[in-house]
Amino acid sequence: MSVFKALAELEEKGQGGVLCTILSSQGSTPRHSGSRMLVYPDGTIIGTVGGGELENRVIQEAIEAYREGISKRLVYSMVNPSEGDPGVCGGTVEVYVEPIFPKARLLIVGGGHVGRAVAHLGKWLGFRVAISDDRIELCNSKNIPEADEFYPVPIRELPAKTSIGPETFLILVTRGVSVDVEGLPALLKCNPSYLGIIGSKKRWLTTVKALQEQGIDSALLEKIRSPIGLDIGAETPEEIAVSILAEVLMIKNQASGKPKQYKDFS
Repeated sequence: MSVFKALAELEEKGQGGVLCTILSSQGSTPRHSGSRMLVYPDGTIIGTVGGGELENRVIQEAIEAYREGISKRLVYSMVNPSEGDPGVCGGTVEVYVEPIFPKARLLIVGGGHVGRAVAHLGKWLGFRVAISDDRIELCNSKNIPEADEFYPVPIRELPAKTSIGPETFLILVTRGVSVDVEGLPALLKCNPSYLGIIGSKKRWLTTVKALQEQGIDSALLEKIRSPIGLDIGAETPEEIAVSILAEVLMIKNQASGKPKQYKDFS
């Protein structure tokens, strides 16, 4: 597979990687300007920047760059391994290491009225949208055409079906407390950037009590935002979706949620 095709698949599947490109080479080097390699977060690669110790070092730098979220410009002399050089070809090579992160993802549990509204608005805002519901008739492209992924499974099985990491904003708009109580023990073992649950304060207190009776640590429950969304007096599914995604964007953008102060140009 070519590097360019692999990059297209990253976008299609909502995955991340690191593009490593030789910017310049002087003298004798294994590969020349424009050579590319894609490094996945687990260290596997497509393409090459020359093989050997040079390539091994670039891969390690790429993994670190992805973890840190920064691009790097690397310069290697290929002259004297005894002094730390990665080869003896006699030239110099400059490599640009550029992390490519997956698009932020909404994982919406619940394909009812609110779930559909959140999916529609989330797609418009540029998120990758995933839907899960154990009711197959609600978890499909006919019911929610905006979704990119569908997981028609019980909520407790969801972590085994899809990765739930920092790129994921997990939104539970389920049909009741029993569904939340069934699924949260498994979901609390994941590491989403956001975990919010719809419902009234009374519903949430009922959920908390049931989870504590199962032995769930109170510190874990503090990670959950419920009732979900910002208080804008929302009532309709569409208004609730705005409330929820306003809160998601606040977390994603590390904002305060307070009224924005604008300069007076009068």
